[in-house]
Amino acid sequence: MSLPNQRPLSGQRFVILVGDQYEDLELWYPKLRLAEAGAEVITAGPEAGATYRGKHGYPCVADAAVVDLKASEFAGVIIPGGWMPDKLRRDPLVLQLVREMAAQEKLVAAICHGGWIPISAGVYRGVRVTGSLGIRDDLINAGAIWEDAPVVIDRHFVSSRKPDDLPEFCRGIFAVLGVADVV
Repeated sequence: MSLPNQRPLSGQRFVILVGDQYEDLELWYPKLRLAEAGAEVITAGPEAGATYRGKHGYPCVADAAVVDLKASEFAGVIIPGGWMPDKLRRDPLVLQLVREMAAQEKLVAAICHGGWIPISAGVYRGVRVTGSLGIRDDLINAGAIWEDAPVVIDRHFVSSRKPDDLPEFCRGIFAVLGVADVV
């Protein structure tokens, strides 16, 4: 039996932000789904080569440091939740990367507490979003239009609430990228 050669994202690059206390599933599920579709997926954190531990202990080695990234080299950014976003949103280079992705109308996808980074980057004003109920007020106070749904897509922005929403989150990412979901 041969597998179908369905690689609709071949040649496209994405960055997933990583730092200590990231939500394990919210990083690995989209990373593997994008790779499955043929994309090159780079994990980026404060230091290249550093090992960051998820909330549940799963390690992730950063392929790159955020300081070395240029938005023009990527098709989008994925922002997992956990406690990591609260730390990374204090880094002006992280915020600049997200601002540039949003300004270039590239994918900006955040799940759970990942919405803290686009909030701090100032890119959610007037954007329909969802996220963890724990950051609902933060989203509203940042000018976002809150919806309680498994996934919300507004132009190039994709957001979801929690790990249970990961299938819808990834389908939303694929929809924004204009490709059929990879089976």
